[in-house]
Amino acid sequence: MSDDGRTRIRRAVEADAAAIAHVHLTSRSVTMPYLPPQKRGHEEVTRWFRDVVLKRCRIWVAVRDAEVVGYAALDGDVLEHLYLRPEFRRLGIGTLLLDEVRRHSPDGVSLHVFQQNADARAFYERHGFTVFDTTDGERNMEHLPDMTLRWTPGRSR
Repeated sequence: MSDDGRTRIRRAVEADAAAIAHVHLTSRSVTMPYLPPQKRGHEEVTRWFRDVVLKRCRIWVAVRDAEVVGYAALDGDVLEHLYLRPEFRRLGIGTLLLDEVRRHSPDGVSLHVFQQNADARAFYERHGFTVFDTTDGERNMEHLPDMTLRWTPGRSR
């Protein structure tokens, strides 16, 4: 199934913080049940996006029928976040967001993914990312084994 053109990608603004927080919290809880329970509530995560992430990263949102259904956050050449509301997965929206990130990353993009997140790993591998390194979880706050993936223009799709 693919997106039918009803989704548009635009730069995020401060007013999007609550919707981005909702996407973030919902996606993580549904798609990554192995993560420890979220200790921060919606208001605290909204503040974090508004006061930290939106100031540090370039963020794009996927908007469908006037609702934010996904977002991607790029810090330099590192894709810090790419999340979709669970009911909007596998419609091509993640690809639209990733394509926008890659357009703004002429030298390539790196990202970290939990090793057990098979869906995300498959998504990025389909889009030309390759494994750069793996760790036992010492670099993430969840302390779960992760890996760095890298996409370099011209090496694949």
